[in-house]
Amino acid sequence: MSYLQKRALTTTFRSVSWAAKTLARPLPAFAAIAHRSSQQLYSTSSSESPVARPKSTFDDVTFSSLVKSDPELAKYHDSKYQHPASDEAIEKARQGLEARGFTVYVVNNKDEAFDKIRSLIPAGSSINSAHSTTLEEIGFINYLMDNNHPWNNIRGTILKEKDPAKQYELRRLLGTTADYFLTSMSAITEQGEMAHGDFSGTKVGGVAFGAGNVIVVAGSNKIVKDEAEAWKRTKEFALPGVSAFSRKAFNMTKSYITNYEVLRQANPMAPDRVQVVLVKEALGF
Repeated sequence: MSYLQKRALTTTFRSVSWAAKTLARPLPAFAAIAHRSSQQLYSTSSSESPVARPKSTFDDVTFSSLVKSDPELAKYHDSKYQHPASDEAIEKARQGLEARGFTVYVVNNKDEAFDKIRSLIPAGSSINSAHSTTLEEIGFINYLMDNNHPWNNIRGTILKEKDPAKQYELRRLLGTTADYFLTSMSAITEQGEMAHGDFSGTKVGGVAFGAGNVIVVAGSNKIVKDEAEAWKRTKEFALPGVSAFSRKAFNMTKSYITNYEVLRQANPMAPDRVQVVLVKEALGF
């Protein structure tokens, strides 16, 4: 089965954070929904029964695969940004994030990350995600699209709509305003800032304000020293990686950044809204 066929079964049509220019449309304003209280957040965990982490079906579009198959990405094969951070750097990032008001969970591996994500989302919640190689590697996208879970799968709802214009409206109205919006970041600083970019606005829109709650899942390879290096990592490592992804998955020449967002502190009006799962492994671009 080709990658495009697999993706048609497991993801929505290109709510991708780094969309290629030919797929772009103007982004209208998006609606906001009420933030769930912390009591609601932890009262009905979906992880009452153990679930085995699904095997990812996206192995051919990870960094380790693309760096071997894509000539333009090959020069990044030994980049420091594809290696896990030290325990010292992870601890600095954790403390920095918490000092800025974000809730942080440090886990050892993909299995623990999968279990932690499940435990954070109450049964009955609506859930969506931006494109995330990290979530694909963990197996969470396979799990979400299988629909054997207690959530309202917004990605599945969007995918069922075959008309592109109507599907776009669903992404705008439902996708960015889900109860829980899952994504990764291109960089997390040791001081606790988080940085990411996209083209269409569907990712930064959901993270900035639209979604009720946001769960950021990131490998420790995303940790950098400061905000200046966060931009450097995003532009000089993450963007080439996503461009290689676009060539493999969509036969596009490259991807690029239109929107770039830095989260510098938790929203004082919704201090529990953004939670971070930091994984002691290298994941994503």
